Amino acid sequence: MVPGTSVKSSKEALRLSRIYPDIIYSTAGIHPHDSKSIIEEPNTWFEFEHIAASQECVAIGPCGLDYQRDFSEPEAQKEIFEKQIHLACRLNKPLLIHERSAQQDVLDILDKFENLPPVIVRGFMGTADEAVEYLNRRFYISLTGYLCKDKSDSGVRKLLENGTLPIDRLLVETDSPFMYPNTRASKLPQHVKTGITERSLLYLHRYCTFQRNEPCSLPAIVEMIAAFMKKTPDEVALATAFNALKLFGLS
Repeated sequence: MVPGTSVKSSKEALRLSRIYPDIIYSTAGIHPHDSKSIIEEPNTWFEFEHIAASQECVAIGPCGLDYQRDFSEPEAQKEIFEKQIHLACRLNKPLLIHERSAQQDVLDILDKFENLPPVIVRGFMGTADEAVEYLNRRFYISLTGYLCKDKSDSGVRKLLENGTLPIDRLLVETDSPFMYPNTRASKLPQHVKTGITERSLLYLHRYCTFQRNEPCSLPAIVEMIAAFMKKTPDEVALATAFNALKLFGLS
C-alpha cells in the first residue's frame, strides 16, 4: 500500500497502483504538515477528491493532527482534517490517522461524526493509556519498526506484552522509508532479538541500505511483535493480513 500525503503524492500513488494492479494499492491523504497547501491553493482540493474517489484508492489518509512540528498551523490542520473525514464518510473508505501530541483534539474532532468508517491509527508511537482511548472507540492500531526505539515502560511494548492490544485490532506497516527497525538496538530484549529469523535479517541487511527502510522489513517487524506478544510469527502474520484484507477490501 502506497500512501499519498499530499495532492501530488496521492496522484503518484494512484499512478503506481494502476501500473501494478492487485499488487500495489494507494491511499489519498493530506498529511497534517501539508495542510497549509490546501489552504493556500483551495482549488487543489477538487483534484484531491477525484483521486480519492478512484477504485484503486482504498483509504483516506494519512490525515490528522501533528503538534510536534509547526509546518502547518493547528487551525489549518483541523480544517483539512475535518474535510478528509467528511470525504471518507461520503466515500465509505477507511480513515488513516496520523497523530503526534494531539490525541485529545483528534478525538474531539472524530467524536463529532456519528457514522465513521473504520479508523486506523497508523504508526502509533504513544502510550498504552493513549492506545486504550483509541481501542475503546473500536479503532485499529498499526505498528512499525518504532518497536526498536521505544524505551519507555508505558509505550508500545507494554501494549503488546500485557495484552492491551488485541490481535484483531492490530495492523503492521513499515512506514518506509522511515522507521527502520534497528534489530541491534541495545534496549531490545534478547528474546525479541533471537525471535528474528535469518531470512528476515538478510532482507534488512541486503536491501535497507544506510538504514533507509523498505517494505521488505515487514517480516522482521512481525517477528518482533510476535515475540513481545508471546505468539508465533505465523499467527501474527495471518491475523494482521486478515485485518488488512477485511478493512481495505483487498483481493
